Amino acid sequence: MFLPFLFIAVGIVLLVIGADALVSGASRIAQRFGIPPLIVGLTIVSIGTSMPEIIVSTTAALAGSAELALGNVVGSNIFNVLLILGIAAVILPLSVQISLIRQEVPIMVGFSLLLLVLILDGRLTGVEAGTLLVLGIAYLLLLIVQARRAVRADDGVAIDLPEPTGWPGRVPAPVLMGVGLAGLIGGAQLLVQGASTIALSLGVSELVVGLTVVAIGTSLPEVAASVAAVLRGERDLAIGNVVGSNVFNIALCLGLAGLVAPAGLEAPAQLIGFDLWFMVLVAIALLPLIFTGYQVSRVEGVVLLCWCAVYLTWTVLAATGHALLAPFSRVALYGLLPATVLFLLVTVVTALRRPIVTDTP
Repeated sequence: MFLPFLFIAVGIVLLVIGADALVSGASRIAQRFGIPPLIVGLTIVSIGTSMPEIIVSTTAALAGSAELALGNVVGSNIFNVLLILGIAAVILPLSVQISLIRQEVPIMVGFSLLLLVLILDGRLTGVEAGTLLVLGIAYLLLLIVQARRAVRADDGVAIDLPEPTGWPGRVPAPVLMGVGLAGLIGGAQLLVQGASTIALSLGVSELVVGLTVVAIGTSLPEVAASVAAVLRGERDLAIGNVVGSNVFNIALCLGLAGLVAPAGLEAPAQLIGFDLWFMVLVAIALLPLIFTGYQVSRVEGVVLLCWCAVYLTWTVLAATGHALLAPFSRVALYGLLPATVLFLLVTVVTALRRPIVTDTP
């Protein structure tokens, strides 16, 4: 059992290094050709942090591991909101731009609902995957058009992309992109192989491994990008990175994975009955959180982290058939969930009764 865990660990490391190298190289080439930093940030950086999910899900789909491909995306989207935004908000309250409330988060919710509707019949077909891919490309084009308008209008919205340090700064950009792509492909193959072996050895489904170990592993680039943005004082980028990554995870990851899978992606009953619904609820819950004063506070960050722990615990208990599953589910459903809904209602009502604060101390 040691070797599969080693494969997963090495695979995650290669994915993180590969994504960073690919983003650094592509950003340097784009800026060399005079592409504005804002457009680079919205396209190369956002898609770059989703590259581990894209490569892993596509690799899993080609290997016939549909559960792993779907679990990776659904789990990543859940952890992006609960874990990454939770950690980032606890470090420093996250400010929110009005465009996130009016456009980005509603689009993320829309893609989440669309995925739920498409998979309710138990399968994501090639046509449905192609639809997701086309919609994802359309969303990307919309971002580019809006970014070009903002740059022409000189709205002061340029993203300050940090200069690469260490070995990425010394390697030529084309070589850096090649190294990054090789790291992503190699890391994805190791991660999928290790995860599949562990699932078979422990008697759990590939879906569970994809929802937990693989999903958290492929979310590490988003963790690094969001925490780095917060530490640099760019608190709005932390939320924007997560929201954009979630949209691209659904549109590009499952779009490509569904197209390369010979018979589409068959969805297991657990994914349809619980995990997809939970992903949608998490996406919807982000709206009242960011609406309260145009920020995600430290208290709200703690709430997100608590629900991350609840989801992980429930998934493990369900996978092992533990006797504590039933009482734990009752506590979560009839205790924690109503308390969270009440908390959201109180924060929204409080926010409506006070002037909106767009900048936090």
